[in-house]
Amino acid sequence: MEHGKWLNSKKVQCLNGAQLKAIAFFSMLLDHVNNALLVPILEGKGFLLQVSNLLSILGRIAFPLFMFFLVEGFFKTRNRRKYLLNLFLFGVLSEVPFDLFTSKVFFNPNWNNMMFTLALCLSCIWIIDSFKKKIPSRILWYGFSLLLVGIFSILAMFLSLDYDFHAVIVAYLFYIFYQKPLWGAGLGFLSIIKEIYSFLGFGLCLTYNGERGKQSKWLNYAFYPVHLLILGLLRLYFNI
Repeated sequence: MEHGKWLNSKKVQCLNGAQLKAIAFFSMLLDHVNNALLVPILEGKGFLLQVSNLLSILGRIAFPLFMFFLVEGFFKTRNRRKYLLNLFLFGVLSEVPFDLFTSKVFFNPNWNNMMFTLALCLSCIWIIDSFKKKIPSRILWYGFSLLLVGIFSILAMFLSLDYDFHAVIVAYLFYIFYQKPLWGAGLGFLSIIKEIYSFLGFGLCLTYNGERGKQSKWLNYAFYPVHLLILGLLRLYFNI
């Protein structure tokens, strides 16, 4: 069964991977512009606060989509080792821009960027998947997988990764319910329901039609550190 075809509705499954990733990148950009340039200068109520709140809402779209496509990439990539290595490499390249963006310093070990989070989540589901055929009992395998999710969640918090244990749980749910995206999206939303507007992103996951679309892999990777670096430098220049 192809991913998501169980929905059997072209009206719902109307967007390809390139289109959904473009939405995710735009959402992330709006959120980061808000956090870097608007939130630090907010004073009380007013128009600027309303704009900031709107950008924050739209910014909740990105996380579910990135987690969704991490799992999609896990199943579709021809080289998982290279996929993991690229995530880790761009995590290293993104750390200084991320720290400039979040803290206006060149190194802050108390908060680490999303690329490292994605790499950790990929490692978690890869290990779980590799034991699927080695553990004959389905019940034991699910128990083992939940144990690993707990261990990796603790590791995510210990490493101060962006979205910490929430990302590990959402990645696991999208993995377990890969053939049933409605369940994955629904339970994923419940696992991070404190981010109430993330339902926008989880809902968009259900519009995926299974097609890659026209996209550049390296542009997808480079967008994250480049836009963070620009925002970080703007924060330094304007002393925001």
